[in-house]
Amino acid sequence: MGALAYFLSWRCHGTWLPGDERGWVDSANNLYGTPMWEGDESLEGAIREEHEVEGRELDERAREVVRKAIVDHCAHRGWVVLAINVRTNHVHVVVVAPEHRPEVVMGQLKAWATRRLREAELRTAGERVWAREGSTRYLYDDVAVAAAVDYVVNRQGEELA
Repeated sequence: MGALAYFLSWRCHGTWLPGDERGWVDSANNLYGTPMWEGDESLEGAIREEHEVEGRELDERAREVVRKAIVDHCAHRGWVVLAINVRTNHVHVVVVAPEHRPEVVMGQLKAWATRRLREAELRTAGERVWAREGSTRYLYDDVAVAAAVDYVVNRQGEELA
């Protein structure tokens, strides 16, 4: 049996780097249930400086552009958005798109959101908007779908304007 839906999450570029005090993962330590690396201020600072990373958050207008781009692209593709929450530094989407792998869906959503941000002149042509990858979770039953929707809609902290 295939997944009923996908729970997709991704961050804005530069808003959660290796060394971040909240903990972090890398490609060798990213399996579900494995512990995160502890914060390391000097590592985070070195990476930010070496790669000239400036974390860019989404303001109210940018969040609305991203939300609309995701909803519009899903409608165009025939995908069903069950929940969406665009935060200042990350995005969560629960989507039904059975004919595609979640990585493909997330890639398209990030690309279209970037395109719309640039068209609205909220990001420049060469500016990185999103972190390179993201989280893709397969939701195989109604309980998992309901839990993901609840998390996206009700468990993201205070509601943003």
